[in-house]
Amino acid sequence: MINQTPFNNTKRTGFVLGAVLLAALTQCAVSVEAQSVGITINPPVVIAPVVVAQDDYLYYPSYAIYYNTYRHQYAYLNGDAWVWASAPQGVKVGVLLASPSVQMDFHDSLGNHHKEMLRKYPREWRPDAEHRDQKEERKDARPDHDNKDREH
Repeated sequence: MINQTPFNNTKRTGFVLGAVLLAALTQCAVSVEAQSVGITINPPVVIAPVVVAQDDYLYYPSYAIYYNTYRHQYAYLNGDAWVWASAPQGVKVGVLLASPSVQMDFHDSLGNHHKEMLRKYPREWRPDAEHRDQKEERKDARPDHDNKDREH
């Protein structure tokens, strides 16, 4: 009979388990080496500065028409609605430009100030000497004089 002891079986079982464990660890190590690690760096986000231009207005009391010097458009009330147009309604540009005007000192919605402008500058309003001097200085802010004969 072959002399087998429990120690010999334990030795053989331990050897087999060790070999299997070693093979498994070797496979994991090979698998980890095959993987690549990538680092992605996104470029910085550049936000352009926001430029906000304020609306400036010339008001023509004789016609209750405003001219927005930034937008190059006329504004007037049609019923209860504000109308914006490239030319004034019912008056030639040349006639409007020859009429008295006032530089407005507000930069927000016309509706916020129109009632006050009607009280302060009635249709018959005429500038005093101070306003006439200011009007001469503002000619550069006015619309093109090429449209004088255009009627809308």
